[in-house]
Amino acid sequence: MEEEKKSLNFIEQIIEDDLANGLKNDQIRFRFPPEPNGYLHVGHTKAICINFGLGEKYNAPVNLRFDDTNPEKEEQEFVDSIKKDVEWLGFKWDKELYASDYFQQLYEWAVQLIKEGKAYVDEQSSELITEQRKNPIEPGVESPYRNRPVEESLDLFERMKNGEFEEGSMSLRAKIDMHSPNMNMRDPVMYRILKRPHHRTGTAWKIYPMYDWAHGESDYLEQVSHSLCSLEFENHRPLYNWYLEQVYDESKVAPKQREFARMNVSYMITSKRKLQRLVAEKVVTGWDDPRMPTISGMRRRGFTPTSIRNFIEKVGVAKRENLIELQLLEFCVREDLNKVAKRVMTVVDPVRLIIENYPEDKEEWVETENNPEQENAGTREVPFSRELYIEREDFKEEANNKFFRLKLGGEVRLKSAYIIKAERVEKDENGEITTIYATYDEKSKSGSGTEESLRKVKGTLHWVSAKHALPVEVRVLDKLFTVEQPDAEKDVDFLNFINPESMTIVQGFAEPSLKNVAVGEPLQFQRIGYFTKDQDSTDTHLVFNRTVTLKDSYKPE
Repeated sequence: MEEEKKSLNFIEQIIEDDLANGLKNDQIRFRFPPEPNGYLHVGHTKAICINFGLGEKYNAPVNLRFDDTNPEKEEQEFVDSIKKDVEWLGFKWDKELYASDYFQQLYEWAVQLIKEGKAYVDEQSSELITEQRKNPIEPGVESPYRNRPVEESLDLFERMKNGEFEEGSMSLRAKIDMHSPNMNMRDPVMYRILKRPHHRTGTAWKIYPMYDWAHGESDYLEQVSHSLCSLEFENHRPLYNWYLEQVYDESKVAPKQREFARMNVSYMITSKRKLQRLVAEKVVTGWDDPRMPTISGMRRRGFTPTSIRNFIEKVGVAKRENLIELQLLEFCVREDLNKVAKRVMTVVDPVRLIIENYPEDKEEWVETENNPEQENAGTREVPFSRELYIEREDFKEEANNKFFRLKLGGEVRLKSAYIIKAERVEKDENGEITTIYATYDEKSKSGSGTEESLRKVKGTLHWVSAKHALPVEVRVLDKLFTVEQPDAEKDVDFLNFINPESMTIVQGFAEPSLKNVAVGEPLQFQRIGYFTKDQDSTDTHLVFNRTVTLKDSYKPE
C-alpha cells in the first residue's frame, strides 16, 4: 500500500504555490531573527523549528540574524545564549548576520526617502506623535513638520547622525498616510536618537533604526524569500511591504511576510519583560533556572532537543492562537526519556533496612539492566550489602491487599537482587520508623536460575546499599505558577500566582555509578521519575533536577 502523503500546513502551501508560480528552488531562503535582549523561551522554539524545519524540507539555507536595533537592552551574553540554544536544538544556520551589519545601507536608503519626499524630520516628542495618530476610526493629525523642505530634513537628519541633538528631541518619520485605518501606516518613526553604545558598533552611531524599518529591509538585503513571524506582526505587513517597495529591484527576490500563531503553553509565561522580572526580583536563580520556560532552563531541567521538536510537530502550524497544554510537552519529554534515559536506583526519602540473616561482612555486586527499551544498552553491576536504604513510602506496618510493596510479614523482591520479608521495625521517641528489619531468601537471587529465584511476588522495590551510597541533593521541580494563564488578568500581578512549592529540595542516596554521570545526562530514578545532573554539582556534592514525573494519565489526541 502506498504511504499516505502528509498534508501541507498553510505555510508549506504558500511556498508550493510560489514555486508553481515561478519562484526557483535555489531562491528559497529563510531566517530566524531574534532580538538579543533576553534568553529564548519555549515560545521561540516554535519559530526556530518552523524556519529551520522548512530549511531542511526544501534544502534551503536559513540565516541566524540578530535584529539588534536597540542598544539599550541588547548584550553579547544574549547573542551567545541564543546561538547555544539553536545549536542545542539540533539546527545549523547558513550565515550569522546582524541588522547592525546594514546600518550604513539603511541610513543611505533613509536619505533617499527624504530626497523623494517620503520621509521628514519631526521635532515633536514621542508622546505628541502618539497623540496625533488618534485611533483607527478617527483620522490622525499631520505633524507641523510633515511638509518641511527636503533640504532642511536632510540637514537635520545628518546632524542627528552626528550627535548634535539630544535624545527625544527629533525623529525621522516616513510620510505615508495619517488617515490610514492601519495605525502602523500613520507616518511611522524610522529613526530615533539614542546616544548609547551598541554591543557591536560601539559609539559609531547616535541614531538607530526602528524595528519595522530595519527588519524588512534586512530580509531584502539577505534575499530571504519567506519572512515568517508571529501573528502580532500581521497588521505590520502593509508597512513591511511599503518599505520594501521603496528600495525593491525587480531583478531580485521580494521577501514575503506571512504570520503564524505564536505558541502559548499553560502554566508558563512567554514575555521577555516578565521573565526579566522573575530574574531581577530573584523569584528564580537566573535565566537558566530549571523552573524557567527559557530554552536554557528547559535544557538544565533535562528536557531533550528531540522531545521539544516532537512537541512542536504535534502542536503544528496554526493561524489562530490557542493555549497548548503543558501535559503535551511533558508527554513528549517522557516519551523520549523513556527511550534514552539510563535506569538507576536512587532513594529520595530513605529509611534504613537491615537484612538480619545476611552476613555482616559480606558484599556482592548484582547485575541490573541499563534500559530495557534499548536493545544494546547493556547492563551494569551495583553493590549489595546487609544494610540498605529503601523509600519510606514503600513500607507500611499494616496494609490491605492492594498495597504491593513491603509490609510486616509480607514479601517483595529487591530489584535485581533477592526476595525479602519484613519481620519487625524500630522507632524513635516520636513513633517514626528508623529501621526495618527483614530476612532474605538466599536462593532467590535474580537471574540465578534457581527455583526460588523464579518465585513470583507482587512487589519489586528499588534500593541502595548503605555502605556504598552516594549522598545526593534532589530538587523536585513542579510548575512555576499555580494557574494555567498567570498573566491573563491585566489588573493582577502575575507574581501572585507563583507556586511556593515549585522546587522542593530533599536529601537522598544514590547508587555509586551516579558519581560518574555527566551534567545533563538523562536518567530515570526507578519508580520515581526522570532526572538529570545539575550544573551546581561538585565532586563532593551531587545535585539532580527532576525533569518530569514517571507517569501521567494524559494522552495526546
